Amino acid sequence: MNISEELIREIITKVVEAAAKEQTKPDCGFEKHVDSSGIIGIKTSTVKCEPFEQKGVALKDVVTLEEAPNMGCGVMELDHTSFEWTLTYDEYDIVLEGHLEIEIDGRVVSGGAGDIIYIPKGSHIHFQTPDYARYVYISYPANWSELV
Repeated sequence: MNISEELIREIITKVVEAAAKEQTKPDCGFEKHVDSSGIIGIKTSTVKCEPFEQKGVALKDVVTLEEAPNMGCGVMELDHTSFEWTLTYDEYDIVLEGHLEIEIDGRVVSGGAGDIIYIPKGSHIHFQTPDYARYVYISYPANWSELV
């Protein structure tokens, strides 16, 4: 039996497409695609944040340590609140909606939709908003909870 190169290419394409569909993570509660190359795509508009330790604060980590062992990432929402935090990691916050304020030593660094705020490791801050903020946080190193 002769198998043509075209048939082999068709079979491989179908296998790769099936594997890519299996890598979409519908069970995580939001739209997430993990490519076999390791590239991850996340639809932030589908991420539903979960209540955190304080009223008015909600968040959702969107990558696992297995997927991205060096960098953490998630979505956070603040609703008319402020909370104190000391960072044991470097962090970028990318504001998606609203107005985010970072208070440090009596000074405030703020950003609106589309703005990026960098917070260096060791900073003792207050995350806050006068109304509402939804933002993506990106931290390095990823396993920040072990650094506390």
